Amino acid sequence: MATVLLPLAEGFEDLEAVAVIDILRRAGIGVTVAGLGDGPVRGSRETTVVPDARLGDVMGREFDMLVLPGGMPGVKHLREDARIKTLLERYRDKRTAAICAAPSILAAYGMLDGKRVTSNPKFREQVAVGGVDYREDDVVVDGSLVTSRGAGTAIPFALALVEMLAGRAKRDEVEAGLVMARGQNEPRKAAHG
Repeated sequence: MATVLLPLAEGFEDLEAVAVIDILRRAGIGVTVAGLGDGPVRGSRETTVVPDARLGDVMGREFDMLVLPGGMPGVKHLREDARIKTLLERYRDKRTAAICAAPSILAAYGMLDGKRVTSNPKFREQVAVGGVDYREDDVVVDGSLVTSRGAGTAIPFALALVEMLAGRAKRDEVEAGLVMARGQNEPRKAAHG
């Protein structure tokens, strides 16, 4: 079974985090939600999530993918946490995903150079730096990196993660069970590389 680490900070974007956790778990992917501190973590829209673990307790474990949800001030808290920088250094050449404002964290640590990426449009200037090939697509897959634009693209983003970790057949199975709205089962555009 594939495993994912999803660090969660106060002020995370509720829909992005919960949709990703839900859809990955529907696919049988082991998701560890790790809070930066002790206790429940509240999202920017007041949704409270009880993490599976504290980030400090899982730093030594290996996961198949690192997923960073967006939302403010959650992304600011993630970017300021030294453990996130350590994780990103470890995952530089491994499967990494970020949505909304979270690609700005990857940009801050030089992980997007030469990559095709997207983000929330409000963070374009922070993300489209150096050798970044910035796209307006809903979900962009470039090798082992997956990025997406925001809460409205959270489900296609999560389905792209399922496909990367468990294959197209599993993605199709999960997607069928979601009963997507017509026209929603395919992102507006999806750039793959």
